[in-house]
Amino acid sequence: MIGFLRGTLLAKKAPSLLVDVRGVGYEIDTPMSTFFKLPEIGAEVVLHTHLMVREDAHALYGFLSEDERSLFRTLIRISGIGAKLALGILSGMSAEEFHRCIQNQDTARLVRLPGVGKRTAERLIVELRGRLSESLAVQASAAGELPALSESPVQDAISALISLGFKPPEATALVRSVPADGKTSEELIRLALQASAK
Repeated sequence: MIGFLRGTLLAKKAPSLLVDVRGVGYEIDTPMSTFFKLPEIGAEVVLHTHLMVREDAHALYGFLSEDERSLFRTLIRISGIGAKLALGILSGMSAEEFHRCIQNQDTARLVRLPGVGKRTAERLIVELRGRLSESLAVQASAAGELPALSESPVQDAISALISLGFKPPEATALVRSVPADGKTSEELIRLALQASAK
């Protein structure tokens, strides 16, 4: 099991990263909550990781905090919640907000998350109420040439939202609903996620 990685951030294109660890490039998927806090390209980054092994692929997921990784692991243990949906949940709200939604049985807030319908929201509440750790509740508050990225921040933002579980028309509408002039893809994604939560 790969518990954490420390290396140089070579590339980031939401929601994926490329991290060089002593000459080995690791491709890592992250929630937007981690992605938004990453350092600049070329800086050192330390990520708590979760390795998922399937018949057809090995997928590595990275998180800046242990709490995020813990919540991700809790979510993927629930029937019907895969890694993609878990990343979408972590991208749409903080661990503290999620904990509050579960405790308050706030299905209305949960169904605003990408890929979460009413039944899924109800299942999350039933399965997780009382199971989320107290530490989560407390702490959650608390170099080579790379291939060119896609043609525009708008397209990058739309692609990132689709990979988080939004349907293509919904992702396009959300990104187009925020002013794009001069904004990076990360800023567009953040604003689109905020718009989806309203």
